[in-house]
Amino acid sequence: MVSSASEIGFLDTENGRGSFYSDKLDGQFLYANLNPPFSPDRYGKAIKEFQSAGVKVLVIDSVSHEWEGIGGCEDIANGLKPDGSERKIADWKRSKYEHRTKLMNALMYADMHIICCVRAREKTDFKDVTKPVSLGIQPICEKNFLFEMMASVMFSNEGKNQKWIKMPDYLKDAFGSGGDYLGPQTGQKIIEWVLKGEKENPIITKCRGEIIQVCEQGLDALKKYWVSMPKIAQVGLEIEKETYKASATAYDQQLKDSLQNSEALLENLKELFELKKENLPYDQIESIERVINENESASFVKCIEYLKPL
Repeated sequence: MVSSASEIGFLDTENGRGSFYSDKLDGQFLYANLNPPFSPDRYGKAIKEFQSAGVKVLVIDSVSHEWEGIGGCEDIANGLKPDGSERKIADWKRSKYEHRTKLMNALMYADMHIICCVRAREKTDFKDVTKPVSLGIQPICEKNFLFEMMASVMFSNEGKNQKWIKMPDYLKDAFGSGGDYLGPQTGQKIIEWVLKGEKENPIITKCRGEIIQVCEQGLDALKKYWVSMPKIAQVGLEIEKETYKASATAYDQQLKDSLQNSEALLENLKELFELKKENLPYDQIESIERVINENESASFVKCIEYLKPL
């Protein structure tokens, strides 16, 4: 997929294992060891650093730490609150927002090819504890992660066999029959397919990737970014400008609606709490007061549903 080893990057989360491959290529590749915390933000920043260094193909081994490693999404959801107290309800809304905006945006809009290695283990369904059901070997990552990739493959038999999880028709020839090792021919066929497409100025491609992420910050952020772009990008993306404005405006509206909804729910909770407080046990009074005083919006609906039938 590249003309020299120096165009390859390796982001290692496996405690230096990636350095074991230093003698496998006909030159040195760029290497970085990512230590904890394995937050989506740190992954995203590392990806952007490799891109800035001129890497054309980045290997990440592995992305599983972003989901269940120290400081990853599971820790973000279940970690202590800002005041140091324990959470009674996991904050998955915040965790998945971090995953989507910090890691996935960096992956999806990077101006380079990225190979994500994912750990896997056997999982069991314990919905009925008397009859556990094996789910087989499952990847360790956010549930939609594999389907965001252009192609996803499960390896077995020390890599010799592959099972396609997601494989578009135009890449089936590149990945072969699934009964032999993948090799240089796989990368060559992928690049042949990429080169068939119409090419645009890389500055425009880079700005397009960045502007999509800027839209999440709203219309004001988009306007500032637009005037800061090189002239060639402004001209090249002019036809798409209204689409970006609509996206940024929609994000602004979402934020406004979310704040208004949260304020309405809080007022509803306060009214119900005052009406029902005398019927509550002390520990529930203390818990709901904390939700109100600390503005724990993720718990508003649950508290309201608890109070209504009392």
